[in-house]
Amino acid sequence: SKVLVSEGSSRCSESQQLEIKSLSEEIEKLKNPENLGISSQLAELREENARLKYRLNILKRSNQFNKNMLNINQHLQKLFGDAIRMAFPDLQNPPLSVAPSQQGRFGDYQCNSAMAMAQMMKANGQKVSPREIAEKIVENIPFNDLIEKAEIAGPGFINIHLKKAFVSKLLTTVLVNGVQPPPLEMKKKVIVDFSSPNIAKEMHVGHLRSTIIGDSMCRLFEFLGYDVLRLNHVGDWGTQFGMLIAHLQDKFPNYLTVSPPIGDLQAFYKESKKRFDSEEDFKKRAYQCVVKLQSKEPEFIKAWKLICDVSRNEFQKVYDALDIEIIERGESHYQDMMTDVVKEFEEKGLVQLDEGRKIVFPPGHSIPLTVVKSDGGYTYDTSDLAALKQRLFEEKADIMIYVTDSGQSGHFQLIFAAGQMIGWYNPAETRVEHAGFGVVLGEDKKKFKTRSGDTVRLVDLLEEGLKRSMDKLIEKERDKFLTAEELTKAQRSVAFGCIKYADLSHNRINDYVFSFDKMLDDRGNTAAYLLYAFTRIRSIARLANIEEATLREAAQSTEVLLDHEKEWKLGKCILRFPEILQKILDDLLLHTLCDYLYELATTFTEFYDSCYCVEKDRQTGEVVKVNMWRLLLCEATAAIMAKGFDILGITPVQKM
Repeated sequence: SKVLVSEGSSRCSESQQLEIKSLSEEIEKLKNPENLGISSQLAELREENARLKYRLNILKRSNQFNKNMLNINQHLQKLFGDAIRMAFPDLQNPPLSVAPSQQGRFGDYQCNSAMAMAQMMKANGQKVSPREIAEKIVENIPFNDLIEKAEIAGPGFINIHLKKAFVSKLLTTVLVNGVQPPPLEMKKKVIVDFSSPNIAKEMHVGHLRSTIIGDSMCRLFEFLGYDVLRLNHVGDWGTQFGMLIAHLQDKFPNYLTVSPPIGDLQAFYKESKKRFDSEEDFKKRAYQCVVKLQSKEPEFIKAWKLICDVSRNEFQKVYDALDIEIIERGESHYQDMMTDVVKEFEEKGLVQLDEGRKIVFPPGHSIPLTVVKSDGGYTYDTSDLAALKQRLFEEKADIMIYVTDSGQSGHFQLIFAAGQMIGWYNPAETRVEHAGFGVVLGEDKKKFKTRSGDTVRLVDLLEEGLKRSMDKLIEKERDKFLTAEELTKAQRSVAFGCIKYADLSHNRINDYVFSFDKMLDDRGNTAAYLLYAFTRIRSIARLANIEEATLREAAQSTEVLLDHEKEWKLGKCILRFPEILQKILDDLLLHTLCDYLYELATTFTEFYDSCYCVEKDRQTGEVVKVNMWRLLLCEATAAIMAKGFDILGITPVQKM
């Protein structure tokens, strides 16, 4: 669709309104061609009518694109989808394939639908060559401001060349309005369930992936305009609290009046577990404590809350360091809902008895869910079903993402299948998905452990990251140029940025090897490289003594020229950002964004090496010429990188 820059936009709006009015009148006339006495030309008029309607829609939608970024690929798919339908109206669900060209000589985008359509038509008894199909598609491309030309190559590839003037306008839109997401058709409610550590146990490296991946998914949905609820489904209920409360009573008998100084909750947990396994009397008392806690006796609830608070404070240190916002809503939140959930399954005849257990077999699964144990207690299955129902009916979620390790995939497939079976949701209308991830490995390719074989504590890992990043900054002599405050900011940016990026830049489905040396390397696809590249891009205008206000003014008045092949390549790369976000929205694979940011940074380097942005006198070093349109390309690149970093949860700094 046509994108209009803000300068003179009111004038454009008036002229558009007049064109909309005149086109509407023309369409009304064409609706009844008999009145015009030209019934013989009915087919032609209908075709013209369709074209005018398309043009009218373009104009009506153009105001939407005044500020928002345009997803070029999606827009091309719309154009080619319409062309295919007009050229082959009888073909049911024709395949549509539009993608960026891998090589510049094949245009900017390619439509490869003709080959698949030929196969489809052959199956229907029609023999048409892919090239003929491609020709008919090209003939029927509706009027648009985006395509310069569409050429047919080889057996039926359609090479699409974009209009430079249009691409230039889109870049100006980014410069004037900032990086705005494409318009959202409907603001949906999204719940992301992530992090989810267990109370009384420390967060370990396994929680790192869920926390980082879940936070980034939330940031993506938030940027795109969705209503996002970030939930921390902590393990804050269950039989382990019996032994913890019994141990608390013994170790700190006056806990009700004096807050117990539990410094090391991990050690406290180990002590209580040791007693539970070896002392029979203690074990009995622990079971009694569970019953009293479940009966909500006040002093047992207080003991439970004390233990939860100690854990919460420890978790918060990690969340603060990694800049994570999350609402705690643990298993305890759903306790009172479980009885009703079991009752609902029973009333619908979906529960079977098995040696005293109550089980549910979701369709298509040979493993059942246990909703009530033989001792009458509930299970993880019951609490996860209660959570699913609460999120669907009370929170009214349209999209639900569970971010846990892939080992829990089978469990969640059972939960989702049971939810569908009982009629809580229809997957065609509500998206409920498990976003699983692989384990973190050490450099020996085995499960990441400490030298003594213990699980790596997350707090220790983050501390080590800070130490390593400071060593790296001092090695690069940044301490000689930065103030103490700037150095600390750079240290945190590099440390936490590198830890997050190392995780997110790998396909989450695979296991990944944790290596500080690799993640802090400033060569290749790492946060260290991208953060340094970003700082350099941001400094280009500053070193040329060009004020922000001057750049803002230039964005309004200077056309972004794209005559040099490297300018053109960079301009197109910048504008692929909405396509990348759409892909991640579909498959929830965030490494696509990391790959894109790395491609953008390397494409920028090619541009910067070939195209002078600021020309200086070789003797004096004075600025003799500023190529403002190129500086604007620098600014647009930095704006996209900054938004990409924000979605990944990475905080760049001014100086590094």
